[in-house]
Amino acid sequence: MKTAFVPLIAAAIALGAPPAIAQEREQVKVVFEHALPNVDGKRIVAATVTYSPGGKSMAHHHAASAFIYAYVLSGAIRSQVGNGPAKVYHQGEGFYEMPGSHHSISENASATEPASLLAIFVADSKDEPLTSPDGAPGSR
Repeated sequence: MKTAFVPLIAAAIALGAPPAIAQEREQVKVVFEHALPNVDGKRIVAATVTYSPGGKSMAHHHAASAFIYAYVLSGAIRSQVGNGPAKVYHQGEGFYEMPGSHHSISENASATEPASLLAIFVADSKDEPLTSPDGAPGSR
């Protein structure tokens, strides 16, 4: 299966993060990707994001066309998008991000328990990558 969602852990390693820091990063796994048959030029991509205790994502931007809905599967996730306040979402809660959003904080809110979420992207079929770490080529 072609995966357009670039796992941020790979980006951390590629950007030269030491292995200890890379292990603190989230694990991203694409679980579904399909063209939307009733919306020309659009696709849906679903990915699970798993955080170890104290784990976090690098600050990143989402693709200009990517509308995202995130649903917390387990634990608690601290998130800050754009200039909005940081907020903690618990298991069973969800939030959305507008296309092109800057995600400055995305992390496990607990230092002792793991956490995970399901991120669902609706984006242009050719818009890749869906997520770019700050400072990566082509990021804003």
